Formats: sequence, C-alpha cells, structure tokens
Amino acid sequence: MTRGKQKIEAQRRNAERNQKPKGSQLEARAVALKVSCPICKVLLANGNQLGDHYASKHPKEKPPESS
Repeated sequence: MTRGKQKIEAQRRNAERNQKPKGSQLEARAVALKVSCPICKVLLANGNQLGDHYASKHPKEKPPESS
C-alpha cells in the first residue's frame, strides 16, 4: 500500500485519467454537415459535394438546384 504523498499523487493521476474527453464529435459533425441528399438522406458539407454525390450514387437523377 502507498502512504502519504504517493497515495495523493496516485489519486490525482487516476482522476486525470478517468476524466471524460472534452467536446463531442457528434456536435462538431452536426455543425460541419449542413446539406442532406433528399433521396438517401446522407449528410454532406456543401452543394459541391451534393453534386458529386448525385453523379456517383444517383446518376439517373438530377441534382437539386443550389440556392
């Protein structure tokens, strides 16, 4: 068993290791992805990506007009 200062240092290190990570990837993802494909509902960052997505995934369909 550890005593005194070793115990306090070990508790501090364990507390630092057990902290939850800061920020959420889901929140960052929601901010970055603003355009969705009306056919398959995939989220995209901008209209250019939507055009590319239509060309590769929905070649028979026309992409919606960007506003």
